[in-house]
Amino acid sequence: MTREIYDLLVIGGGINGASIARDAAGRGLSVLLCEMGDLAGATSSASSKLIHGGIRYLEHYAFRLVAESLGERRVLLRNAPHIIRPMEFVLPHVPGLRPAWMIRIGLWLYDRLGGRHEPLARSRGVPLAGGAYGAALKPCLTKGFVYSDCWVDDARFVVLTAVDAARHGAEILTRTRCISARRDGGLWRAVLDAEAGRREIAARALVNAAGPWVEQVIRQVAGANAPAHARLVKGSHIVVPRIHDGAHAMILQNGDGRVIFIIPYEGAFSLIGTTDVPCEHGPQAVVISDEEIDYLCAAVNRYLVRPIGRADVAWSYAGVRPLYDDGESDPSAVTRDYVLTLDAAGGGAPLLSVFGGKITTARRLAEHALEKLGDAGMRLGPAWTRTAPLPGGEMESFASFLDGLIRDFPALDRDWLEGLARRHGTRARAVLDGALMAADLGQYFGGGLYGREAEWLCREEWAAGPEDILWRRTKCGLHMTAEERAAFAGYMASSRSG
Repeated sequence: MTREIYDLLVIGGGINGASIARDAAGRGLSVLLCEMGDLAGATSSASSKLIHGGIRYLEHYAFRLVAESLGERRVLLRNAPHIIRPMEFVLPHVPGLRPAWMIRIGLWLYDRLGGRHEPLARSRGVPLAGGAYGAALKPCLTKGFVYSDCWVDDARFVVLTAVDAARHGAEILTRTRCISARRDGGLWRAVLDAEAGRREIAARALVNAAGPWVEQVIRQVAGANAPAHARLVKGSHIVVPRIHDGAHAMILQNGDGRVIFIIPYEGAFSLIGTTDVPCEHGPQAVVISDEEIDYLCAAVNRYLVRPIGRADVAWSYAGVRPLYDDGESDPSAVTRDYVLTLDAAGGGAPLLSVFGGKITTARRLAEHALEKLGDAGMRLGPAWTRTAPLPGGEMESFASFLDGLIRDFPALDRDWLEGLARRHGTRARAVLDGALMAADLGQYFGGGLYGREAEWLCREEWAAGPEDILWRRTKCGLHMTAEERAAFAGYMASSRSG
């Protein structure tokens, strides 16, 4: 096995690992990121797909986390307008749950924590009966509140962060497991295992951003003691045919004190979530249970004119959140804040481990991680990501970019062009590569997916299997028939073998 020396080895290709790799590479460090599966293959593609402050965290007095998250909301909206967009959230008032005065105070504080120059609309009270905001709701719900947050394509957020890390020199290895790491002579000596074989590398510092596997990496890979603990909580979502017209989402209070989101999703659908279920059996692959489906349906049916049930579920997904264990007994009350621990072992090669966190604060988490590594002796360039667009985000506004794309490619379907632009931003022109009509885009697989884009995703974004493309880098799988998905899987298998 050959041996190479990097400044930083990052274990984990979710949003935290990708963000740390990006930040570090842009500061002049040599970086290798290894991910045992696909980028965003676990927790980071199983979120509620929101860039938000977390309005319900105010009830737990998490003011620092909410303020930091709202500050990041503004930064990310500016730097990635193709995959992040503003969205209004309607909160119907229900007598007997949170009183109206409490909601008003919470929304007032949420607005203030967002900052004076916040680009999103301020919260306000609205009538629901007879208006667009209440069209899908029971007529007994007559008043509510509207506030603003942002929606994000979470998996693409991770992938584009990794793309930018690679642009700055980071090496990104998917389907590559770190099976051992040991300190030796002021370095970490690590063994990486992939389909192509094993590879030994050395690194001056090790970052453990393995998400639900963070403690496993500390103990079983690095042979160290965990200074903190992760609380594993399963969160599940369902996707059903579109519940309401309009671009707004809904945030619904449940009788157990939790809130449930109904979010417009992929045009024809609504996304509903999430649950909070203790994960007792480790971070292995998880799926939604019938009990969780019933819980989500019951929670929204309290509000909807037309109830939904299991038969309406077109798709579902579940993920394990690696929350920092702060001792709370209620999974919903466990902090969504992050904790970074640094093990320098008496001045030896540092091990930095990431506990908790949320997708909204990943960029800021990365800055804090690099600060800790700098304190441990690593030489770093200045922080830079706050004003740096993600790949494809180099535009004045998404609307003006889309108008130009539609003007320059008049023979291509407008809705399809918008989907392509949402996924790739300014990189959409490179994906098109001069294609002027649908026949130029290669084989059509259904659901809006053409061979031209599939090839790009494999070549430029580390896609290696059908799931990578159909459910993470795009959501075309949701719009395809079972036969079309099977045919695409066969295409991918033949492409790999060829």
